[in-house]
Amino acid sequence: MQRLVNTLLLLIAFVCAHAQTKCVDAANVRSAVERMMADYPHSTLQDIYKSFFQDNFGPGHAVPDSAQAAAWLRGELAKVERLDVLLYEPTGYNGNYYRVSLAAVASGKVQQDALLSAFLRSVRAVQPSEVEAWVQEWAQIESVIAAMELQLPGYDADTKAIKDMLAAGHYAVHHSRLYNEHYEPHYRIIAKDIFEREILPLLE
Repeated sequence: MQRLVNTLLLLIAFVCAHAQTKCVDAANVRSAVERMMADYPHSTLQDIYKSFFQDNFGPGHAVPDSAQAAAWLRGELAKVERLDVLLYEPTGYNGNYYRVSLAAVASGKVQQDALLSAFLRSVRAVQPSEVEAWVQEWAQIESVIAAMELQLPGYDADTKAIKDMLAAGHYAVHHSRLYNEHYEPHYRIIAKDIFEREILPLLE
């Protein structure tokens, strides 16, 4: 398998060098996926896609206004039961954003208003790629994942569903049923600079 991965890395580098396409760092993609699978072994391709999507587009697709964001946060905090979870993790392979678990608030480490403020400012900071550029980038990312032969549940169906979704001009997904059942995810997406400056010191 390692030989196949090495061949893929060379192929991606060649294609990117001869096309007007953003070239992903295949080694970093592979490392990020390995980290995700180590932390969340019940992930599907849909869940992996979500993390890479969030790394590019941030949290803005899900926020109509600040009042609604505050209401959603209060409502979701009421559902948090598990505190023995990762309190934060980088998104995708660039780490442009961090997922901050609401367990950090429920445990008293981070104040609710502080997380909400960081979240809302992260929304305003988003400068996502054009959808077409993202489609091309995801195709490269998915090629790296395919070469890893992870035996992800529902892989073929997820591959087709994501391809069809992107072809229709849509790009946001929810976590899979399998992921939700095993991990009960509750988090907010925070921009890297805001997270490292304001939230991380509270969690160390």
